[in-house]
Amino acid sequence: MNSDRKVIALLPMKGHSERVPNKNLKPFAGKPLYHAIMHALLDCELISEVLINTDSRLIAEDALSHFSRVRIIQRPESICGDFVSMNEIIDYDMQQTNSQHFIQTHSTNPLLKTETISKAISFYFDSISIYDSVFSVTRLQTRLYWQDGTPVNHNPNELIRTQDLPPLYEENSNFFIFSQSSFSQSGRRRIGKCPAMFEMNKMEAIDIDEPEDFDLAETLYLKRNTA
Repeated sequence: MNSDRKVIALLPMKGHSERVPNKNLKPFAGKPLYHAIMHALLDCELISEVLINTDSRLIAEDALSHFSRVRIIQRPESICGDFVSMNEIIDYDMQQTNSQHFIQTHSTNPLLKTETISKAISFYFDSISIYDSVFSVTRLQTRLYWQDGTPVNHNPNELIRTQDLPPLYEENSNFFIFSQSSFSQSGRRRIGKCPAMFEMNKMEAIDIDEPEDFDLAETLYLKRNTA
């Protein structure tokens, strides 16, 4: 595999979580939640190493005891807390390596497949002369409204089929692929100045924010892995 087409994976994880307590280490299909995304990342031949930025000794010890090609970055106090921008954490992580290309994802995306990761990274390198970054999205083709009841993407007087509505795309936070250069030139942002959207299946793109998301994701994960 051409080393110039490999990326480093960034997987930030806090020890503390509000909506789902102890989320990253919470048992998911019999193992800590973050193990699912770790296996997906490490099974991808285009990923050379996973950097786990964490403030948790328990997460660090568990990762080092279960996985190879992983490096722990102890999160400094200056970027700890619930209100620190993810871009600040990414900026710190990139300073710890000489690598040029990165994919950043989350432990809360346990259904993300290695196949999807590989396709997205290949698309990034194949299109790098056109797009400076890639981020995952989910297609929405349904009737949407603003908070005041104003329709966003349709005319209520013309009830056309939802499949015929112009699609909108939701940033689903499953992954962001970018380079040192695009991050710097965009003002330290993981989505660059000229990004491409990479559409994903909505079931695979489930992101765990609330306890019910955890239950749904685990049910789908178990079904997929026992079918």
